[in-house]
Amino acid sequence: MPSRSLVYDLSPEIKAWLDEALVEGNFSGYRALEAALREKGCEISRSALHRYGQDFERRLGALKMASQQAQAIAEAVPDEENALSDALIRLFQEKAFDYLIKMEADPKISFAALGQAIAQISGTSTALKRYQTEVRAKTKSAVQEIETIARQGGLSGDAVASIRQHILGITQ
Repeated sequence: MPSRSLVYDLSPEIKAWLDEALVEGNFSGYRALEAALREKGCEISRSALHRYGQDFERRLGALKMASQQAQAIAEAVPDEENALSDALIRLFQEKAFDYLIKMEADPKISFAALGQAIAQISGTSTALKRYQTEVRAKTKSAVQEIETIARQGGLSGDAVASIRQHILGITQ
């Protein structure tokens, strides 16, 4: 098993700078990055930087692709029931478990931190579902009131149905 990259031992500030420099430099210019790090008091070889950069670029590309795919799915398939978020939570849990087993995760990430992230995602999902349920209930109540007022005002059944359809986005 290869030794752990010295990049992970960098201070959070220098590692954040390196990550930003890699992205801004389009994952090139490793000689310049090696020299800049040396000026900052960090001795990391160009080949180690390149290995880290390749892995970082691969992960960033996968994240971008996943984001684009998630956006396309969200646009193509409305998710009023929040099934996509539920699936993402399960996927996150699975990936977190895989990282812990394979020890591929950044050693600075603890099991407690992963658990906390999962709890936050679950809480967000629950709050979103609660909000969606409340909005649906309020909308249906408002539609019923509008229907009553419209009928009392003499609107036809077709006109009331049209109003209902526009408000709820459903056809009957």
